[in-house]
This record gives sequence, C-alpha cells and structure tokens, in this order.
Amino acid sequence: FRIVSCFLIVLLLYFFSRAEKSESVTRSLSLTPQNHVKNLAQSLYPCSAQKLDNDMKLHFLENMSVTCNDGTPAGYYLKESRGSRRWLIFLEGGWYCFNKENCDSRYETMRRLMSSSKWPQTKTGTGILSPLPEDNPHWWNANMVFIPYCSSDVWSGATPKTDQTDDYAFMGSLIIKEVVKNLLSKGLDNGKILLLAGSSAGGTGVLLNVDAVSELLEELGHPNIQVRGLSDSGWFLDNKQYLCTDCVDTISCAPTEAIKRGIKYWGGVVPERCRLAHEGSEWNCFFGYRVYPTIRRPVFVVQWLFDEAQLTVDNIHLMGQPVQEGQWRYIQNLGIELRNTLKDVPAMFAPACLSHEVITRNYWIDIQVKGTSLPRALHCWERSLHDNSKNSKAPPKGCPMHLIDNCPWPHCNPTCPTIRDQVTGQEMNVIQFLMHMGFDVQKMAQQQGMDPSKLLGMLSSGS
Repeated sequence: FRIVSCFLIVLLLYFFSRAEKSESVTRSLSLTPQNHVKNLAQSLYPCSAQKLDNDMKLHFLENMSVTCNDGTPAGYYLKESRGSRRWLIFLEGGWYCFNKENCDSRYETMRRLMSSSKWPQTKTGTGILSPLPEDNPHWWNANMVFIPYCSSDVWSGATPKTDQTDDYAFMGSLIIKEVVKNLLSKGLDNGKILLLAGSSAGGTGVLLNVDAVSELLEELGHPNIQVRGLSDSGWFLDNKQYLCTDCVDTISCAPTEAIKRGIKYWGGVVPERCRLAHEGSEWNCFFGYRVYPTIRRPVFVVQWLFDEAQLTVDNIHLMGQPVQEGQWRYIQNLGIELRNTLKDVPAMFAPACLSHEVITRNYWIDIQVKGTSLPRALHCWERSLHDNSKNSKAPPKGCPMHLIDNCPWPHCNPTCPTIRDQVTGQEMNVIQFLMHMGFDVQKMAQQQGMDPSKLLGMLSSGS
C-alpha cells in the first residue's frame, strides 16, 4: 500500500509540474523553480522515510582471531547510505579495567562491555549517528558505523587471549583496524571522507587511533580517503586528585596511575610519534593535551569544561553532601586548567557544563557556545579543511569553530543539558543546582560588589 501510495504521489507531482509550465499557473501559485523542488522533496520525504530501515545491523569481524575480552568475536553495526562517500565510524566508551581483579568485577557487572554474547542484532543511531536530518543536520546521510566497546583498554590493546580460561584479550586497536578492513568491501573503498568519532574512552580512542587508521588505508591502497577525528569527552587531565586514595578500582584510582598499570596489562599501543616524544613514559599519550600535538590528521575536540568522569576520578562527588569551599575552588580550577589545555586547539567546542558525553545524545543540537551550536561548529570545521591536513585556512566569515565558554561556574551556560537531583529525580535549574552544591549567593554577591538579586538574575540568564 505504501509503495502504491508513493507511486501515485510521484505521478501526481509529475503531472502537476508539467502543468506548472503554464505561465498563468506559475503566477497563480507564486512558485519559483527552487520552491517547487523543495516542495517536491518535502512531499516525498515522509513517503520514502516509511520504507527506509534506519537501524544499524550487527556484523561480526571476518577475522575471528580479533576478539572481545572474553574471546567472543568482536564486531560492528552498519547502516549503509547508498551513493554517499562519507563514512562515520563511532567508538563507544565505557571506562576500562587495569588488573585481573577489577576486570573480573567488570565482567560480572558490565559483561556487555567485555563480551559480544548478548549484543542485539540491530541498533538505532542517535545524535550524530541519527539518519534523520532534523536530528543530525550535516551527517544524516553518511554511512554509519558503531563499534561496540568490548576490549576495556581505551581502544589501545593488541594482546590476544591466552589458553588460560580465566585470562582476557585486550585488542581494542586491532578491532578498529579489522573493522576498517571489513568496510572496504562494503563501499569504503570508494569513500571520500572517514570521520573517526568517539565518546569518553572512545573519545580518547580517537586520539590514539586516528593517524593509525589513515596510515592503514594508505597501506591498503586508499590514500585519497580523508581521515579526520572527532573526540567527545575524551580529553582527560593527568591532574592531582582532590583527595588522594589508594589505587583499588577504576573510580578511586588516580588517572595517571590507572593508565600506567593499564598500558602494561593491556599491551597498549600508542601512536608512534607520541611514543617517541614520551619514550619510557608512554602513558602520557592517553591524555589529550599531550598526544594532540603529535597527531597529523585533523581532529575536532568536544569537551565539557566540568566533565563528570574527570571529577569522579578526581574524587569530587557532587550529588551527595553540599560541596565544601575547597571542593568548589577545585572545580573552578579544573575549568581553568581545561581552558588552558584547549587554547591552542583550532577546532574545539567547550561548554561550561557539568556533564559527560554529548555527540550521541538527542539534545546535542541544542547546546551552544557563544550562539553557535555544535553541529554548526562541526560544519564550519569541515568547510575549513583541505588536503587532508591539520593545517586549516581561516574559517569562513561568521562560521566559528574555536568555541569555549568564559563563564566560570558549572552550568553557567543556559543551553547546558538538564541536571536532575539523583535522590528525587527532579529537574534543577542553575540556581537550585549551585545552591545544592553549597554556592553562597550572598557571599559571592558581596565579593562581586553587587546586589544578590542581580547576581541571581545573571545566573538565571547564564550571564
């Protein structure tokens, strides 16, 4: 019925367009050729969309020796877009484990991140993986690839499982390469642009692998595919924790210590240029501001200035007791430190929000920095790129791509995503959130030499 209906609509529009050649009809309808094409597309879009299968479908790797942690086959989800020469490969996030004990615990509580045994056959893309133009203005028609995270190694490992039954494989970097090889037979061989994107551990994985993916394609005879990176919430700092604790598990362990232990346990591989720059201390390459200067391919960095995962490993827990003054200063200094590490990154988007991950969220198009949305900033970045080089010409006028909030507090940007009280589940506005954190409006107003009600008004508007 749908196919017949679509066919009838096409026929009607065809005869209508023939009749429209009459000057009198054209005048009476006040349609320009551009308007007519637009109306035709809008009429056909709902009809054709009903027939489209928008889900990504699961494929296991052809090379069965490259596996998840538990030896089950690794794989990827794919939604092809016939005729498109643009490919988006997304690396999933999900922390990591760095020794036998916490990997065993992870396997018991988060098996989906270590095994493919219960992966669903299809996956629906959201955010930048959405096939709908209203949700994903510039990448909706790309070939979409989602690689589930099942290696627990920040996409860095190259160690197969041994014969011991209780041992684990760590093959994150090899999984990415095998997926790219598999995709060549599915149309990537004719690709023009490959955007390697990822969130959280996947965002760090982008920084570790974007050059290696480009080099692999060159080795396989495809030097003309332009490889680029999009790192979301993977730009972590190797800073000192607010409270130093023993390195027992992923959450309590200081970032540097966890990575130092992990890189040995995983047999982690880092980019060659970064390895040479930090010989003997390769763990440095897991931290964005250290690895970024060594990366040759263009990379766009998306980072919340007050990243929840960063605060967690720094032992700042915001949703329990009200925040003490020392914690408040620490949080503000974290925002300052992040700004400093990002100032020389030409393509970046850094809102002053308390959150973690964004590019696959439904609200990703709503977040703005200085009046520019994230999809718009990415579009400006794409326009500025040329010759598959990290050297970019000046962005087109009115098309910014280096965007960082200046306001100093978490959620001082009015477009930040909604915060919910973890106990009640109720939404909190910025004033409620700041007061929950122990923010003293009276004291801050006094320090700024202004009336408290004026300060509250500025906070409400995001000034």
